[in-house]
Amino acid sequence: MVKAVVGANWGDEGKGKITDMLAAESDIVIRFQGGANAGHTIINHYGRFALHLLPSGVFYDHITSIIGNGVALNIPALAKELESLTSAGVPMPKLLVSDRAQILMPYHILFDACEEERLAGRSFGSTKSGIAPFYSDKYAKIGIQVSELFHEDILRERVEKICTLKNVLLEHLYHKPLLQPDELMEQLREYRDIIAPYVCDVSAYLYQALKGGKKILLEGQLGSMKDPDHGIYPMVTSSSTLAAYGAIGAGIPPYAINEVVVVCKAYSSAVGGGAFVSEIFGDEAEELRRRGGDKGEYGATTGRPRRVGWFDAVASRYGCRIQGATEVVITILDALGYLDEIPICVGYEIDGKVTKDFPTTGWLEKAKPVWEVLPGWKCDIRGIRNYEELPENCRRYIERIEQELGVPVKMVSNGPGREEIIYR
Repeated sequence: MVKAVVGANWGDEGKGKITDMLAAESDIVIRFQGGANAGHTIINHYGRFALHLLPSGVFYDHITSIIGNGVALNIPALAKELESLTSAGVPMPKLLVSDRAQILMPYHILFDACEEERLAGRSFGSTKSGIAPFYSDKYAKIGIQVSELFHEDILRERVEKICTLKNVLLEHLYHKPLLQPDELMEQLREYRDIIAPYVCDVSAYLYQALKGGKKILLEGQLGSMKDPDHGIYPMVTSSSTLAAYGAIGAGIPPYAINEVVVVCKAYSSAVGGGAFVSEIFGDEAEELRRRGGDKGEYGATTGRPRRVGWFDAVASRYGCRIQGATEVVITILDALGYLDEIPICVGYEIDGKVTKDFPTTGWLEKAKPVWEVLPGWKCDIRGIRNYEELPENCRRYIERIEQELGVPVKMVSNGPGREEIIYR
């Protein structure tokens, strides 16, 4: 059985907590795309952690944690993350890394920063983690696969080719020092020694796990709006954020994915550029940002203040549809207890016409929100474990969202802790 946990919107929906929670009843947890450019915050009895590359199942002894072939593998970042866990008293996780994963190199981070600098005010709001250059190289077939670390003759040939191509750009476009093949080879030998204990034919391992009836959890990074095909292109990430890609990024058959748990925040938030129809500004935004999340709405990886807005039913319904949602989780509902009234964006007005369908970017840039205002519940809902005990207006808010999404809301999160969850 395979279950995917993915985001409905722009990322930062609280997927880490939900993955961590669902991992308790899983055997294997897999990160299948993205890299260290976004974080999942998890709070448990060991402390508070922001995971970037490691799957959110690493706190359980019974879990095998896997970094799939679809991940942008930053090996020094992974080593640092493992060390930060064990130094906090977390037992060393059982970790496997796909031999087909590709390696994010320091020059990817360099090129990311150089391009953001060149674009200046027209930049994509990159985290400068090297993600776009990494995936560009992967699909241009000049990436370096983990398996190649163990074939030095092949590796040397690849490195020479990479340096020839990259140095043209470094010299003539960015005016930066050139890459040196010998230095890269030395770096890659160090990477080989770090990663060697974890390398595995993950696809073959998962084939046997599926035959053996193991419970597998796929963990997505970011959300539907950041998908390069179906998101707010070009203000997107560089790998598919959809549950369907979990089959590719992990190496399992598509029909193996039985359930898709889509996570929605009780309001909206986003990091980076791009259209954000339900966005709010000024004091209203600052108040929501301060009250939201575990420690306010600031990126787990970057620390950047997130853009915030009211719940966008148009974007969320679309996000659920393209993810193939079988159920929805609403997170951070407790943050809204201060409000007398809570707006929901139920439509977009574009050139005088109202639509409930999520449009492509050109139309999205013109869209204005159509609001429906619901009464607030004006109290703290932390500590409530039974859905029927929530205030009536709080339940009405959840049920209105469910009606708009057309997918059952099965869980509601009302606090950052693993146990702060209400099952419906």
